[in-house]
Amino acid sequence: MNPITFLSRTRRAGRIDITDILSWVWLIGGTLAVLVPVLWAGLSSLKPAAEITRFPPTLLPRAAVEQTVPGYDKPLSLWQVTVDGQSREMAMIRRIGLKAQMVDPANPGPPVSVDVKAIAPVQRLTMATENYTDPLTRFNFLTFLRNSVFVTVVATLLTLIVNAMAAFALSKYKFRGDTTVFVIIISTLMIPLAVVMVPAYLVIVGVGLADNLWGVILPTIASPTAVFLLRQYMLTIPDELIEAARVDAASEFCIFWRIILPLTAPALAVLAIFSVLWRWNDFLWPLIVLNSRENFTLQVGLNAFQGEFSVQWHYILAMTFLSLLPVTVVFLFLQKYITTGIAGTGMK
Repeated sequence: MNPITFLSRTRRAGRIDITDILSWVWLIGGTLAVLVPVLWAGLSSLKPAAEITRFPPTLLPRAAVEQTVPGYDKPLSLWQVTVDGQSREMAMIRRIGLKAQMVDPANPGPPVSVDVKAIAPVQRLTMATENYTDPLTRFNFLTFLRNSVFVTVVATLLTLIVNAMAAFALSKYKFRGDTTVFVIIISTLMIPLAVVMVPAYLVIVGVGLADNLWGVILPTIASPTAVFLLRQYMLTIPDELIEAARVDAASEFCIFWRIILPLTAPALAVLAIFSVLWRWNDFLWPLIVLNSRENFTLQVGLNAFQGEFSVQWHYILAMTFLSLLPVTVVFLFLQKYITTGIAGTGMK
């Protein structure tokens, strides 16, 4: 369908209903609520460090214009000074309270004291690309990125396989207590994470996986949400397909691998997206398990830019915006399965 036709259609032909207005307000407001913070983070990641903390904040990345003035070792920032109704550019030497010491950059002479209310910075659009290049060259960003990719990919693959097998058993096998087992698995959703975090960490330490990426991966594989999602979708697969495969002497693993998994692809794609989001954005559990800097994931590594007395927001924003790209790419490739997968879990 043509996007313009889709957006301009109304509930009643030839007239606009109140529900049409509410729908447009909801869609436009929701889109702005999602895009504006991302847009601000992307533009702010290109700002110099001093511009990020400037108040009032600006949307576009700007930087103060500096000029070398004879008699001064460092370049001085240029300011638009208004005195007696006349405006001209001057360089600031220093600021003391409500007064600024200014000098003419073209013809430097004795400093002139000017009220700070009468000056405005001279700025220009700039791209602080060093916000991206410095972490890549001076810090262990690539190591953090490699660890996050390893944790996300391996944990997602194991999550799909393990939870798919559990869902297959609960949806296609009839045994005493199958409903009870399923209810127990779903009931674990009500257990707060803080309750199981300490016992899980003690187990990780006991088996020697502390400060190891596998210690981050293994405790997060089994997920009641994943079991529920896949089980509900597998219930829509006809049992006759499985019976026909057994007549043809197919093993149970062959049925699972060659029949069930391909037919469950939409639900698996949805679970893959959820799993990538969970693992890629996870901060608390890797922070608890990992101690060595070379084992840090990306989210834990970004915390290194936050010191006790200062926060390097320009690096944090740049690396955070860069960390959004892998998740965005995964979503773009698998988005067509989301509606199909979620809608299929409610059938039967």
